[in-house]
Amino acid sequence: MNETFKDYPLSKDIVRALSGLGYDTPTEVQSKVIPLALEKNDLVVRSQTGSGKTASFGIPICELVSWEENKPQALVLTPTRELAVQVKEDITNIGRFKRIKAAAVYGKSPFHRQKLELKQKNHVVVGTPGRVLDHIEKGTFPLDKVEYLIIDEADEMLNMGFIDQVESIIEELPTDRVTLTFSATLPEDVEALCHKYMKAPVHIEIKAKGITTEKIDHSLIQAREEDKLALLKDVTTVENPDSCIIFCRTKENVDTLCEELDRSGYPVDKIHGGMIQEARFEVMDDFKRGDFRYLVATDVAARGIDIENITHVINYDIPMEKESYVHRTGRTGRAGQAGKAITFCTPYEEKFLAEIEAYIGFEIPMIEAPSAEAVSDAKADFERKLDEEPDFKADKSENLNRDIMKLYFNGGKKKKIRAVDFVGTIAKIDGVTAEDIGIITIEQNLSYVEILNSKGPIVLEEMKHTTVKGKLLKVHEARK
Repeated sequence: MNETFKDYPLSKDIVRALSGLGYDTPTEVQSKVIPLALEKNDLVVRSQTGSGKTASFGIPICELVSWEENKPQALVLTPTRELAVQVKEDITNIGRFKRIKAAAVYGKSPFHRQKLELKQKNHVVVGTPGRVLDHIEKGTFPLDKVEYLIIDEADEMLNMGFIDQVESIIEELPTDRVTLTFSATLPEDVEALCHKYMKAPVHIEIKAKGITTEKIDHSLIQAREEDKLALLKDVTTVENPDSCIIFCRTKENVDTLCEELDRSGYPVDKIHGGMIQEARFEVMDDFKRGDFRYLVATDVAARGIDIENITHVINYDIPMEKESYVHRTGRTGRAGQAGKAITFCTPYEEKFLAEIEAYIGFEIPMIEAPSAEAVSDAKADFERKLDEEPDFKADKSENLNRDIMKLYFNGGKKKKIRAVDFVGTIAKIDGVTAEDIGIITIEQNLSYVEILNSKGPIVLEEMKHTTVKGKLLKVHEARK
């Protein structure tokens, strides 16, 4: 068993980014997947969400792609937009010092903007099946250099009716490629897909520790529908969570509950599929940063939310799909922290409960609703915490990005400027080497260059009077 990422045949750029991200010891899925993926084996991986699987394919992909190649070499398919954006960020962070460029493409976001992004140099494209297929059909996503295909949350693709689109995409890809499939469960359709399109895949199964984690304390409270709101207020008062996601079955329930809690003075916000994408991202970022403690959400939001320090998940409505229970409760107890999962169940929902218990393999312990006494004892502490600012949660990539300055230059493809021209010019500056240059993005009339290792200010000053390919360009720090 490898103890650290340094034991793998990884380049120093990747190892350096991993240590900057605080990844030291590989998780179980990483230690099984990375060595085989680096040897370019096809893999079918069965692993719970939250087990570190994004890095298990992100690390080998960043290692294997060639920086010089301008066309995409890897395609990652994900079932939801949130997950696409998150995977893109993870890959960008892991490939930061190798200057790996990843693009995310997904629906309900302007096609033309994605088209422009795909025209630039990209090593990895992450996207939802519908939009990826659109780009392939319209000729805006070149496939001839794609060597790696990753299908993430394959079982979810099936549930959401994407499996046909996934097949259509696979049919268009070069056959000489490496294919990795990740799935929490392995339904027959997914298995059939794997065998049809993969070459002698190695099966890796990571036993579902995620469900019965010692780290998550599961409990169940019975309540009538009309008593749930009062019960929620009592439970949150007594539990007094630092950070809590409350799951509802429909967007209407999310809207109503969020308003209720807001009126009662809770620091709360909401996320559901009816909101525009930008708003969803904004809420997630604010929640990650700790701007508010309570997030009311539908299942769509449970996918791919990777936030450490969520102390409580409350199923205000019991999920109707047994898998959802695992996805929802898996939002807490991440990264070795302890968490609590509390589920409200009405008398009519016994059959959903029975299905969930059969699926997770244990009975969820039934507890009593908090007593009036317990609630009044806890009230003062609870109200004090409501007024406190939550702890600011540092984003994993924040340390990594702290020493990076992004520079804007007013010249790009139209002036025949390429990435190598920037590297050549900037690396000549005293005290700066090519190692200090990060991701370079070149558009028609402008370019962005990331400068690493706190060398940004030096480069900024020098470039004010240094020409690139004989042209003096305007330069300033890019607005974030």
